[in-house]
Amino acid sequence: MLLQPALGEALQQLGGAVRYRTGLTGRSREIAILTVARVWQSDFEEYAHRAAGRAVGLRDDELEAALAGDAPAFDDPMERLVAATTLALASRNDLTDEEFQQAADGLGRPAVFELTTLVGYYATLALQLRVFRVEGNRSAT
Repeated sequence: MLLQPALGEALQQLGGAVRYRTGLTGRSREIAILTVARVWQSDFEEYAHRAAGRAVGLRDDELEAALAGDAPAFDDPMERLVAATTLALASRNDLTDEEFQQAADGLGRPAVFELTTLVGYYATLALQLRVFRVEGNRSAT
């Protein structure tokens, strides 16, 4: 981001909005971020968001479920829907009509927009981290 400060600042502003100005719960947000980290194989995001996930109350088994793409492992129906929707978005870059309807009915269309934006933002970061070879600290997880 330092290579192009104006663009980096705009991306940082989007990141702040995605993290702090949506209706998604902290737990749902971290489930989604960890799911994107898993699909995009982003060691750094996995490392950073394990700690963030713990900070919002995710248990170790829930962290592992997000990283494994195991949506049924979540007890809360909304979190299960966030995990399933994020997995579809991150892995297929789309939702089927049925998946979209389930997400819209269960989360609301504004939350689906927030979630698709979050997935796109963290996929962008994962791409940049990979291209510029920023690695996570696997030994600390």
